[in-house]
Amino acid sequence: MSNFKIIPVLDILNSTVVHAVRGERKKYKPLRTNLFDSCDPLKILEEFKHKYDFSEFYIADLDAIMKKQPNLELLAKILKIPNIKIIIDPGIKSSEDIYLFSKYSVEKLILGLETIESIDIILKCLEIIGYPKTIISVDMYKEKIRTKIRLFHTQATLNVINLIKKLGISTIILLDLFKVGQKLGGIPPLYLQIRKFFDGQIFVGGGIKDLNDIKKYQSENFDGVLLGTALYDETIKIKELKTFY
Repeated sequence: MSNFKIIPVLDILNSTVVHAVRGERKKYKPLRTNLFDSCDPLKILEEFKHKYDFSEFYIADLDAIMKKQPNLELLAKILKIPNIKIIIDPGIKSSEDIYLFSKYSVEKLILGLETIESIDIILKCLEIIGYPKTIISVDMYKEKIRTKIRLFHTQATLNVINLIKKLGISTIILLDLFKVGQKLGGIPPLYLQIRKFFDGQIFVGGGIKDLNDIKKYQSENFDGVLLGTALYDETIKIKELKTFY
């Protein structure tokens, strides 16, 4: 069985799963898909698990990221669903946020470069929850880093990732917000450069067009993709993904 992962994306805003496009979050609308008759996160996760046999999910809590109002009650309910793994980006900004989410049994906690304000937050997360459970989301827009970390403002994307690597981070997500929801396809040369020197796990979110894209990422030794639009509009059929998960 392949170790390459297909991870469905749930972008949650106003406690509802929404369709994300180009990072224009104020324009996001409730998800509409023939796969589900609801945009309720709990119902979607239940069906993903029981009807389609997915077990690992990426959740972006946009209420936390945009409004500093994390969906804690919803997260608690989600984590009661048996036999699923949740990797979540809850807009971590401070050490207090890390302590808060360390109390929840998520599979991995994502630190988004877009929201954390210093490298110290990364170090604190490694101290509190450990290396295996920490993921850095390399947030970009048209391949340019989006971050509040001053040290990174003058650094090229490759340099930023090299600095992250030196901290001992073993898993990253390459997330280009411009590509989200657009199905642009192909593997950016920048991503191939990153794959060559970063020896940890690399997952890719945004821009996945079709099954051929997924096969290309697998052939280039990436570790998985985060699937949203192409999965929900059925450009990529779930039955075609069975060999991956």
